[in-house]
Amino acid sequence: STQSTGSVVIFLTNEPSHFHLLCKMVFFFTSIKPEYILYMGKDKFENEKLIEFGWPEDVWFHVDNLSSAHVYVRLPRGHTYETIPKEVVEECCQLTKHNSIQGVKESSVTIIYTPWSNLKKEPTMDVGQVSFHDNKKVVKCKNVSRNNTIINRLNKSKKEKEESELDLKGERENRDKQEINERKAMDIEKRKVEKENKEKEIKIEEEKSYKNIMRVENMKSNRLYDDGRSANEIEEDFF
Repeated sequence: STQSTGSVVIFLTNEPSHFHLLCKMVFFFTSIKPEYILYMGKDKFENEKLIEFGWPEDVWFHVDNLSSAHVYVRLPRGHTYETIPKEVVEECCQLTKHNSIQGVKESSVTIIYTPWSNLKKEPTMDVGQVSFHDNKKVVKCKNVSRNNTIINRLNKSKKEKEESELDLKGERENRDKQEINERKAMDIEKRKVEKENKEKEIKIEEEKSYKNIMRVENMKSNRLYDDGRSANEIEEDFF
């Protein structure tokens, strides 16, 4: 389990201006990659909000065995915690170490990260404290030392947002609604494609059947019958 004093989150989203948090104060930072949004909650109580309303696309960072900030990376859909860009991992590690009361004093620390869905929160745990459902999904970054260039750059870009501007719960609800709508649209499109493919298969089978019927060996000659007699001979015998 871990205990934290602050929280930092990095998000990747196509609409960054639509993402907000329900906290008293949030500090935002500009990543080296403009499409990533970095932010940090003021204290451990905001960590609880981040844990409660995290997204399936989120990946969580923390200093191993020390109190520190919570760091998240929000990944584009379809990506996993195993494919996070190195530059973003480094920014998360630096912010996490720098926002650890004890970790910032250490020459180097170990940073751990795991998918948000792997975080385990129990009623008996302290505020901001978590453990894991599966330890195999926890990745360790060892010997993380301070990088002044990264820390100075991130701190210079630091901005604040007040509680009135933030809505973590609402953003999570909107995200889930959007996913449901996307799944419905995909299901409708899937059924449409399946119907079209089925109709094509039926048409192909019908064409095959028609061609088979029209084969010469499956047709009766209009000149000769089964016993080899011509139509004229059959007609003469009849009369």
